[in-house]
Amino acid sequence: MRLTAHALTCQRGGRIVFAGLDFSIAAGEAVQVTGPNGAGKSSLLRLVAGLVRIESGRLALEGGDPEASIGEHCHYCGHQDAFKGSLTVAENLAFWTAYLGGGGQDPQTAMDRLGIGHLAALPAGYLSAGQRRRLALARLLTVARPVWLLDEPTAALDVASQKVLAGIMAEHVAAGGLLLAATHGPLGLPTRELAIGRAT
Repeated sequence: MRLTAHALTCQRGGRIVFAGLDFSIAAGEAVQVTGPNGAGKSSLLRLVAGLVRIESGRLALEGGDPEASIGEHCHYCGHQDAFKGSLTVAENLAFWTAYLGGGGQDPQTAMDRLGIGHLAALPAGYLSAGQRRRLALARLLTVARPVWLLDEPTAALDVASQKVLAGIMAEHVAAGGLLLAATHGPLGLPTRELAIGRAT
C-alpha cells in the first residue's frame, strides 16, 4: 500500500494554506508532519481523511480497497474527541467501534491497553483531558484501518501514556500500516519528516 500526493493544494476560508505539496508514504512507514503554526499540518490530515476538499493536485492510495474512498481507509484522530458525556466510556467506545466497522481488538482489551479499563462504567463527561485522549486513541485498536492520521496524538498524555502510545504506533507500522502524524514533539518511534512551510 502507498499513499501518494502530487502538487497538492489546500484552501481554507479563501486562503491558500499550502500549495504544490508532494509526498509518498509506503506501507510500514511513519511520517511526522512538521512546520510552524498555521502552516497547514492539521489541514493536511483532514484533507487526506476526506474532511477538507482538495483545491488542486492529486491524492491516491495504491493497494487499498478499490470500492472504498481514501478516507474510509483512514483513522483520523484530531483535537475533538467526539464523545457523548452522558454515555459511559465503554458505551462511547462501543458506539464508535460499531459505527466505524470494528475488525480490531475487543473494546475492553483496548481500554485496558490504554489504562482506562477501570473507567469503563464511568460517564465520559467525568474524564480528565488525558483520559479522554486515551479513549479517543482506543479507537485505533478496536477498528482495523491501514492509514492512521494523528493530530498531536500525545497532547494531554502523561509520560507513561506516551510510551504506551509509542508502542501501539510502532506495532501498527510493523504490521504494514501507514502513519502520518502532525506534532511538534517526538513520537517515540523512528519517523521520516515531512516539512510544511509557513502559510502564505
